Amino acid sequence: MNLAQYVLQAGLETPDKLAMSVLGLSRADRWSHARLRHAVLGTATGLLQSGLVPGDRLLMRLGNTPAFPVTYLAAIAAGIVPVPTSAQLTVPEITRLAGVIEPAAIAHEDGVALPDHAARVITAGEIAAFADLPPADFAQGDPDRLAYIVFTSGSSGQPRAVCHAHRAILARRMMFDGWYGLTAQDLLLHAGAFNWTFTLGTGLMDPWTIGATALIPAAGVTPEQIPLIGSRHGATIIAAAPGVFRRMLRADWRPCATLRHGLTAGERLDPALRRDWQARTGTDLHEAMGMSECSTFLSGSPARPAPEGTAGFAQPGRRIAIRDGQLAVHRSDPGLFLGYLDQPQDTAARFDGDWFLTGDMAEETPQGAIRTLGRADDMMNAGGFRLSPAEVEDTLAQAPAAGEVAVTEICVPSGTIIAAFWTGDATPDAMQSHAEERLARYKQPREYIRLTALPRTATGKINRRALRDTYRKDR
Repeated sequence: MNLAQYVLQAGLETPDKLAMSVLGLSRADRWSHARLRHAVLGTATGLLQSGLVPGDRLLMRLGNTPAFPVTYLAAIAAGIVPVPTSAQLTVPEITRLAGVIEPAAIAHEDGVALPDHAARVITAGEIAAFADLPPADFAQGDPDRLAYIVFTSGSSGQPRAVCHAHRAILARRMMFDGWYGLTAQDLLLHAGAFNWTFTLGTGLMDPWTIGATALIPAAGVTPEQIPLIGSRHGATIIAAAPGVFRRMLRADWRPCATLRHGLTAGERLDPALRRDWQARTGTDLHEAMGMSECSTFLSGSPARPAPEGTAGFAQPGRRIAIRDGQLAVHRSDPGLFLGYLDQPQDTAARFDGDWFLTGDMAEETPQGAIRTLGRADDMMNAGGFRLSPAEVEDTLAQAPAAGEVAVTEICVPSGTIIAAFWTGDATPDAMQSHAEERLARYKQPREYIRLTALPRTATGKINRRALRDTYRKDR
């Protein structure tokens, strides 16, 4: 099996059909299934000719362009292990990640921070030239072998490299009916950037797997303009994080006549936002819940919408349980990760027998839907990225006169934001400037609150729950 071959197989039946269109306000960059396959396999040849061998790790430092998914699939096609990362990461942040995975090479585009690492750099110009090379063969092997690595923040604040197998693509099929309602005739418009894993999976690979069409906004298109270009190009499904849908609703536009429904993930969907979308468009918003260690496994869908206030139902084929109040996924799920790179003890700690513990507290409703009750730990959700408070705290604590620092996620009327609390004499502007210089935008607190002392638990630990309860702004 080869994950990339699986994704591109349906396109062989309709080689001239539109696979992807990058939508600007005045023009579109159109890719047929044949062009996409040719570019992926030519790029795979180029990566191999550059000296990479199957099993090598390729750190991806590419921007919001089609080169990102092409390089990602090309690496997998050749048996090379791609490691996609956010283009927002700073030099210190990406240097830490490079030290974890020790890449053999780095795919790099100008304007994206490079790590301080000795690995060879393959430029975006070289990658573009690879597309016209003769096609490589798909590297075949055990479905359980390593295919790609993504990063998530551990509860300790240290980034974890999450290893996924080629079989992970099989689990994504469970979303087609269990979340998307996806057919080969759909034109799925994903509002995210190419280099976001939500876009990579939901916006690109899944439509290609079924032979549908992916629509991606060009760099510079704002969320407020998404409905306009969606209507102009006949989008049938729109996918985005809840915050993007909220911004769409602020703009003045008429509902798209072809739109069937919207898909959202990455953070909790506010029921009021869902109602506003329904009233504006006459269509529903279907939310899904997943994590870096597993593809989405709970969702509402056109066939079975989630009851208000719940995360929906287990997707068909998923084995989900609630163990001691915590949501769990069975080890047999094909979308479940292989483990954390070089961290066998941390991997084992996430399992209770054959069940992977997600860290999300939950309960089942009489209808069989799952209602989530918050995290069992202090992990935050920053614009769709899971983030440990410790990572942000360690950075802010280095600011002059910061004193003691705590960071947590607090509720506001529109959803949640990251808030920073500190006890030193540093000004809010100084704390904010320190964060802006050292943290990716999505990791930066949106509110800064100085306290005389941080609340503590009986054992002396920072009581983030007390901070969340005291400073929430949604009531």
